[in-house]
Amino acid sequence: MSEKSNFFTTEIAHFQGLSFITVKSNALQRRADLTVYTPPNVEQCGLPIVILLHGVYGSHWAWAMKGKVHETVQKMIDLGQIKPMILVMPSDGLYGDGSGYVPHKTENYEKWIVEDVIQVVKEQIPQATDDSPVFITGLSMGGFGALRLGAKYPQVFRAFSGLSSITHVEQMRLFVSDFETLEKEMSAQDGVLDWMLRNKNILPLFRLDCGRDDILIGFNRQLHLDLEKNGIPHIYEEFSGGHSWDYWAEHIGETLLFFSQGY
Repeated sequence: MSEKSNFFTTEIAHFQGLSFITVKSNALQRRADLTVYTPPNVEQCGLPIVILLHGVYGSHWAWAMKGKVHETVQKMIDLGQIKPMILVMPSDGLYGDGSGYVPHKTENYEKWIVEDVIQVVKEQIPQATDDSPVFITGLSMGGFGALRLGAKYPQVFRAFSGLSSITHVEQMRLFVSDFETLEKEMSAQDGVLDWMLRNKNILPLFRLDCGRDDILIGFNRQLHLDLEKNGIPHIYEEFSGGHSWDYWAEHIGETLLFFSQGY
């Protein structure tokens, strides 16, 4: 345990270009994991931090192992399409089929992302500092987390996005085996639009996209219409595809480009 650390214990290992971190989370009061990708041969401090949230059933390795997002970001950096950025891929806290990235009665899965994840990366990755702008994105449940947390904490995130996003916690019912138990555990049961309306005048830049064959396309279209109705600036795009890794791997590039243009 380092005297300078905000955490009781932190373990880190590096393997094939990725860093794997296990930290005792202050928000969860137990260990939690994250995978980090830092572009090689970039010593610049204050690099942007891009948090990528996974969906139900997944964990911290999903974006890298199933989505190959670290390969995508490096290819875009090499081609000069985007500036270097650090990819941070945390677990959602591993509650049930998915925590929803919201506070529960006993563990705060929201605070884990907004506070602990950012802090441990700054402690363990030299290129991540207090000068690093922070961005957040995610898919499905992770899209809900990214859109909701981006809107709720505009002082934390420079910009945010969601891919194939759940737009209200009620839609978790479509994916988890026991929504009633999850519902009882969650101390926050709101939707993305709630926070976007509440912080309408101070929202960062944000975008959302969804596949036309996605189970969640109707909810995303409705959110887009509600945002337009309330005069909230945003980018909304639809592409071909469904609720799958093929879609997310193909279209995460639009978000990375959007973030790169935002700093």
